[in-house]
Amino acid sequence: MKFRTMMLSLLALASVTLPAHAGDSTDYPSRKIRMLLPFAAGGGGDVIGRLLADSMGKRLGQTIFIENRTGAGGTIATQQVAASPADGYTITIGGMTTHVLAPAVYPSLPYDPIKDFTTIGRIGTSAILLVATKDFAANDLRGLIEMTRKGEPVQYGSWGVGSTGHFCGEILSQRAGIRLEHVPFSGVAKVTNDLLGGHISLGMVDMATGTPFVRDGQLKALAACGERSPSLPQVASYKDQGIDFERSLSWVMYAPAGLPEAVARKLSTALKDSLAEPEMIEKLLALGVTAGFVAGDQQRDINARDIEAWKKVATEAKIEIK
Repeated sequence: MKFRTMMLSLLALASVTLPAHAGDSTDYPSRKIRMLLPFAAGGGGDVIGRLLADSMGKRLGQTIFIENRTGAGGTIATQQVAASPADGYTITIGGMTTHVLAPAVYPSLPYDPIKDFTTIGRIGTSAILLVATKDFAANDLRGLIEMTRKGEPVQYGSWGVGSTGHFCGEILSQRAGIRLEHVPFSGVAKVTNDLLGGHISLGMVDMATGTPFVRDGQLKALAACGERSPSLPQVASYKDQGIDFERSLSWVMYAPAGLPEAVARKLSTALKDSLAEPEMIEKLLALGVTAGFVAGDQQRDINARDIEAWKKVATEAKIEIK
């Protein structure tokens, strides 16, 4: 009798304690979610993250808090996400640099951009802006190309070696047959601040960061690297100006690999529904991002193809980070 009583007690205990683990997926989220961002506070990626954290948090019924961790082109924070528990309580936003360009420039990247992540879904597409100070001599790519061919040294800033901005500068140099000198900064916010302060004259910034400054006339945009953006329709793309380059540059949400299907589905649905909100569409467009959800599996396949395409650009430009 004592044995039977003991077994019933153990079973009762198991019925109380097991759901705390087995119910993780169905009860998700039961606590705050961390959005670990590889972008500096105040930058475009940070603003996008905060907008989505607020909207998705309301839909999920939990707070999504932001943690910014910069360094090594965003790979430090991205590696930390890859190494986090696959429970849905750590998510991130990746731009082109962290998940497409990094494997093209790092010989030994500390994470696999495809295998080490669950792709929640695409947030939208954007472009990179080539911007200049108001008094810069050129107003478009033709003017910039003429400057370089006259022998004038032209430097441009980007948010680091191997960043999307760096790649856009190298593509312009290669396909226009000119030489631009790259000056790496530790973040897009620093590039922007130095442009606004007149410390540099030319730089690459993401649309989310640069759009407000171009709209209010503090900076002028010479070109959009990527597709012409509806946020700044007056700014011609590379292709519009005779440079043979036109690609979609994506913002994507990720979580660690092995995320339970139920958790991934909840996050994906919250993201998709948030991106369908008219207010969210408008706010993202003001940042230069064209909202457009793409399911995780489909976006993962797109990333895999893009990695191979950008590796060819890196090889030709001799971009490598050791």
